Amino acid sequence: MKKSILLSAFCLFTLILVACKNENTEQEQATNKLEIEKNENTITPQFTLTKDQTHNKFSSAIEPILKVKSGAIIEVFTEDAFDEQLNPNSTVEDLKNLNFEPIHPLTGPVYVEDAAPGDILKVTLHKIELGEWGFNAIYPGFSFVADSIKGEYLRIYELGKDRTHVSFNDNIRIPLKPFLGVMGVAPPTDEMLSTIPPRANGGNMDDPNLTEGVTVYFPVFVEGALFSVGDGHAAQGLGEVCGTAIEAPLRVIYQLEVIKNKTMKEPQYETEDYYATTGFATTIDDAAKKATLYMIDYLMQEHNLSENEAYALCSLAGDLKIAETVDVPHMLVVMHMPKEVLGIN
Repeated sequence: MKKSILLSAFCLFTLILVACKNENTEQEQATNKLEIEKNENTITPQFTLTKDQTHNKFSSAIEPILKVKSGAIIEVFTEDAFDEQLNPNSTVEDLKNLNFEPIHPLTGPVYVEDAAPGDILKVTLHKIELGEWGFNAIYPGFSFVADSIKGEYLRIYELGKDRTHVSFNDNIRIPLKPFLGVMGVAPPTDEMLSTIPPRANGGNMDDPNLTEGVTVYFPVFVEGALFSVGDGHAAQGLGEVCGTAIEAPLRVIYQLEVIKNKTMKEPQYETEDYYATTGFATTIDDAAKKATLYMIDYLMQEHNLSENEAYALCSLAGDLKIAETVDVPHMLVVMHMPKEVLGIN
């Protein structure tokens, strides 16, 4: 009897050891798999553009500084919106001496082979890293409620690529979600256009949803697309009502791909959770109408809905959001459609 009990105990102990070993092996395999996936997802840029390779207009006449094939991965460094006119030691008095002519310094343009008018340029934002500092300012006459609030304001923030929040005061902390305020292709004109208002080519969209991991689609108007970026932001609310975000230099890694046989009128984008259409106009009402109509077009083309079905779905599940209010003369409104609603995983 005693031998039987000992034998049973030994067998049980052996089974436990085997189970533990199998569990550890499975955990090790899972860990190794994660490490492999992590390594496979490492993005290695093929080209690097520095922040001194800039221009500050949108035009088809600007010569490209780089020519790449579709699929190219590019690392770019961008300067702040005011092109280093302010620094970490600046005070509110320095706002009086600002020159608006250098705004916005854009890194580019990049010529993408095979991109032709009528195509779509797909831009995947693989990585967005903050520089070491940034600033937020209120400049007299340049804000959403400039007629009501006329004072000057400047706040310097210490940043850095590993920082996740900044302190606004002792009680308020602001999450950092860096993004490019300006992204765009060349417009179909050789006129030197200001970078301040957003247009059909993109430009100064100032949409804080355009963060790392997002894919943005631009209509192509000229051969090579001529893509440029700049106006880095560390944090900003929808609307950018005081006229500035936390303006900051950035390091960005993006990928450029040409999509043939599809067209669009204005930029669109998608995140992991939703698809978005944009609309610019001189009023919020007109911009909202354009964003809605573009979403209806998208739903009809990509999800086989009738016009009325698409319109109804926009009312039932679409979210209109004011992205930009201060980039006169144009304002930007976006519509978000949840992918969960569309059955997109």
